Amino acid sequence: MTAADVPVVVAPKRALPGGVSAGLRWVVALGGAAVIFGSFMLAKGANPFEAFSSMFAALRTDTSLKGIATQSAPLIFAALAVAVPAKAGLVNVGGEGQLLLGGIGATAMSLALGGSLPGGVTLVLLCLAGALAGAAWSALAGLLRLKVGINEAVTTLLLNYIALDLMLFLIYDKWKDANGSGQPVTAPLPVPERLPLIGASGLHAGIFIAVVATATAWWALRSTRWGFQLRVVGGNPEAARRAGLKVGLLLISAMAVGGALAGLGGVVQLAGAEFKLRPGFLVSYGYIGFLASWLARHHPVRVATAAVLLAAIAVSGDSLQLDSGLPAATVNVLMALVLLAVFGWTQHKKVATT
Repeated sequence: MTAADVPVVVAPKRALPGGVSAGLRWVVALGGAAVIFGSFMLAKGANPFEAFSSMFAALRTDTSLKGIATQSAPLIFAALAVAVPAKAGLVNVGGEGQLLLGGIGATAMSLALGGSLPGGVTLVLLCLAGALAGAAWSALAGLLRLKVGINEAVTTLLLNYIALDLMLFLIYDKWKDANGSGQPVTAPLPVPERLPLIGASGLHAGIFIAVVATATAWWALRSTRWGFQLRVVGGNPEAARRAGLKVGLLLISAMAVGGALAGLGGVVQLAGAEFKLRPGFLVSYGYIGFLASWLARHHPVRVATAAVLLAAIAVSGDSLQLDSGLPAATVNVLMALVLLAVFGWTQHKKVATT
């Protein structure tokens, strides 16, 4: 009997090795990540029990809850920017640059209009400009994939650095605030062009825009012909091509939609939280969004949940530096351990039977 004669059976989702349920395996995976991270903190001279206690305590404050919601909005968009192309078998590592292009596009629109239109109309145009800028940036990687054969994971990653350089060029030169303190930042967005606040909570409406975007992405991928065709292309591009599907157009559209979502996330951060472009604008958000999408297997609703979880880890992780004296980058170690634990312990495996 050859290897080709050995049938491969995919284990049912709930029928996991050892009779352990999928839910329990998640608990074990996350618990294992916590134990490893605790050992890391102990090696750095911190008490892991006190550190975890301070992290959970930090999550119960109103300030932390507001911070989680504020960070979650652009993270959700960045994660969706990965999830949509993934359905077509594409790997979009360019969320970081596409977020920046969204902020750049919105700022360009604001400067071009110069307050000549009502704030609500201008805000809509800012969103459109940011989404189009992000879509064009990511579609470029799709075109390079089709016309030149360069893998989109490489091009989207490299485009991140070009986007950063473009933003730095603008804020150090043409867009630098002439009335500012001399720092390389743009002039603040006029108040009418900012996202409205929700009651007395201090939260901006960006989190609701992110929820709507999540629901729309879920519906489009699940219930539309376009979403079905993306899944077919992602499953077997050659079979999709033989079936008459326009594979090239579908790939570019998937990249463009992902980039548009990331661009919208850049607008949300600009108009809802920061109000100006600066050197550290949305730094690392695209990469964390990439982790969130892979953590949730590119399912839009789960992706949004994972983004909120990572935002909570980031916000609560500030206590590691303040209360436990650990480096600020320690929270990134925890995120990486959670991702590796989930990948290594909860994935469904193929079981070979004779």
